[in-house]
Amino acid sequence: MSEQPTIQIQTKPQGRVLAKYRYSTARVQMIRGPLGSGKTMESCQKIFTYMCNQQPNEEGIRPSRFIAIRNTFPDLANTTIKDWLELYRDLGHYTQGGVEPPHQTLEFELDDGTIVNSEIIFLALDRDDGVKKLRGTQVTGFWLNEAKELPKSIIDMADLRHGRYPSKAAGGTDCTWHGMIGDYNSPDEDHWIYKLSEITKPKGWDFFHQPGGLIREGEKFKENPSAENAHNLPEGYYVRGMEGKDFEWIKVNLANEYGFVTDGKPVYPEYVDSAHCLADIYEPDETLPLTLGIDFGRTPACAIFQFVPVMGRWVAVDEFVTEDMSATSFAPELKRYLDREYPNFKFARGGGDPSGMNRGQATDDIAFSILRKHGINCVFPTHTNKPVVRRAAIIDPMKRLCMDGKPAFMVSPKAKHLRKGLMGGFCYRRIQVAGDARYGDEPDKNKYSHICEAAEYALMAGGEGRKAITSTNNNFSKPIKIADWSVF
Repeated sequence: MSEQPTIQIQTKPQGRVLAKYRYSTARVQMIRGPLGSGKTMESCQKIFTYMCNQQPNEEGIRPSRFIAIRNTFPDLANTTIKDWLELYRDLGHYTQGGVEPPHQTLEFELDDGTIVNSEIIFLALDRDDGVKKLRGTQVTGFWLNEAKELPKSIIDMADLRHGRYPSKAAGGTDCTWHGMIGDYNSPDEDHWIYKLSEITKPKGWDFFHQPGGLIREGEKFKENPSAENAHNLPEGYYVRGMEGKDFEWIKVNLANEYGFVTDGKPVYPEYVDSAHCLADIYEPDETLPLTLGIDFGRTPACAIFQFVPVMGRWVAVDEFVTEDMSATSFAPELKRYLDREYPNFKFARGGGDPSGMNRGQATDDIAFSILRKHGINCVFPTHTNKPVVRRAAIIDPMKRLCMDGKPAFMVSPKAKHLRKGLMGGFCYRRIQVAGDARYGDEPDKNKYSHICEAAEYALMAGGEGRKAITSTNNNFSKPIKIADWSVF
């Protein structure tokens, strides 16, 4: 071999939790930490260590193959690949462009005379359909960089593809270690990572939680003397990082607490969680009807509202959210839920997505007919599906105040998906371009969009958004009342 440069590997982890992460031998190892905590560099060094520790074959070659995954290609190129090459560019040939994904082939000699021959492939996978890119892969392990941005389906497939290279048949030796490592900032409590790390705790998975760069002191934050990797950061990094940021952002990204933060442009910027979300779960009044709003498609959702006439207020009482379910399956499930949770309630005229009048490819039934067959007779298609009208149906009561000085639109904590959608989960996706932030023209279709649009249909059926109707259709003259008290 030609003479190779001498690489000095940082042998001392920059914190107690980073050290535990470094030396874990679990099949899956995941570390959660704030910005600047050194978790990405530690992940790079773990992968490199696995390359060097792979048992050599009879020819003295230590073969291995890893895949590094990030959610988008710009993030992959600007952070994951950049950080890796900053450490190990001189140890192999890096290739980008062409049909194959970016990858580096590393080949270098260790002090004992054996040769490390490894490959790291960089993939951007932010959608469930990215699973097909992993089918057929045969690798030693995976690095899930910013793992919370990845769909659970990607992780599930990756967990079945490692440990397949090297093998005695292909490389003359088995994997010394195989599995997945991952690093991420704090997710919210509905995230798949939260559920795995705090609730189910699967066998063979290690989760490591770093101290925050900031710690809570009442409703304020202060610098945490136990923060990891602090001496590699500019002085006052975390304290200065708070400036200009909202509480939730600081809590998640700097204090390493669980919380909900989005990167897109919220569809409802008028929503303020502290003003529009009730402190406690709302107990609906059985003497007043409930109003349903339904969005159809393969991820149907139902928003459950109650209008309180003495206040002139809409309250999002509850929700029924599904995934990958047809109208034929959704209708009986929703009926069972309503019968169980609200057996003594009547229902005012609700609203549904007008596309529910279209016939499906597999059946002649329309979605509204399927609802009626299962006893849900209170939902009718709204008279328009114009986005400006649907948005106004929620925004107008958000901005209107009732006699108690609180908004005419409130959300119960029980409607958690709707709440998070209103907080920004339902958003216009950021477009990855240089310069000022730019966003798509249409809201991103995700797990929050369906319940938010269901809420829009419910309030449209109750008469909200009528000003937008007048401005977008001068021929519209039918008066709309705030609530239709005919009950079903």
